[in-house]
Amino acid sequence: MEPAIALDANAIRMDGVLDVPTARRLAAQLAIAPAGSLVRIDLTHVRELHDFGLAVLAQALSARGIRVSFRGLGQHQLRLLRYLGLDAVAA
Repeated sequence: MEPAIALDANAIRMDGVLDVPTARRLAAQLAIAPAGSLVRIDLTHVRELHDFGLAVLAQALSARGIRVSFRGLGQHQLRLLRYLGLDAVAA
């Protein structure tokens, strides 16, 4: 079963698994967001979060200049995002 990605105005809710293919799908959907925009990503219902998938997502967000606020990440994932140069805010 493919992970669900729900898009609302400036918020994205996900469930299932955030792996590389899912991160690429999400990055493709974020390509329409204007540079400098703020996107809120809710990962509260993600049951499995792969570090490399998060890295792929971080790279796409940085490349587009999108500011991001995450919900549902632990300290490990927030630290990983900082290491990757993404100034993510935990909501």
